Amino acid sequence: MKCHSIDNERALLEKSEMGMFDFMKAMQQIIIVISMICLNSVSVWAWEGRGVWMADGDSFAVKKGRREYKIRLYGVDSPEYGQAHWQDAKRFTRALVQGQTVTVKPVDRDRYGRIVALVWSKGRLVNSELVQNGMAWVYPHYCKAQPLCSDMTSLQRAARQQRVGLWRGKKPVPPWRWKRNHSKP
Repeated sequence: MKCHSIDNERALLEKSEMGMFDFMKAMQQIIIVISMICLNSVSVWAWEGRGVWMADGDSFAVKKGRREYKIRLYGVDSPEYGQAHWQDAKRFTRALVQGQTVTVKPVDRDRYGRIVALVWSKGRLVNSELVQNGMAWVYPHYCKAQPLCSDMTSLQRAARQQRVGLWRGKKPVPPWRWKRNHSKP
């Protein structure tokens, strides 16, 4: 009788271990599927709209449906109003964005409530285009995403060496420094 009981307990134990194994295998497959969905969902959060007005080279509005969203380009800083080349940067961005269908991939919100984003127009990343054409600096304090920020830093280095855009000036001053010297008391 004891042997029979031990055999029954072993059989139950093997079944429960097999059940646990199947459960763990199923959970592993579920985790893999969820991970794949999460990795691919980044593009789900991007949305399309039409560029409607420019504040400056790195800030503008995009209309989606009936609503306008204020956008601040991620990782770059173009010359400020009144700073050398600010109008060039604004015109450059206007040519890429205004009246165009753009894709906006939000990254964050800034202290002014603007959507900080990567923006594509005509298949080109506007953030990188500004840097490559000497219309903005990479903003090292905020540009942390890799490899994007290191790629944009390389584009900035090349623009500087080729002396394009704001790099034609003798000593271009980044906007974050320029603002400190030109802030109103």
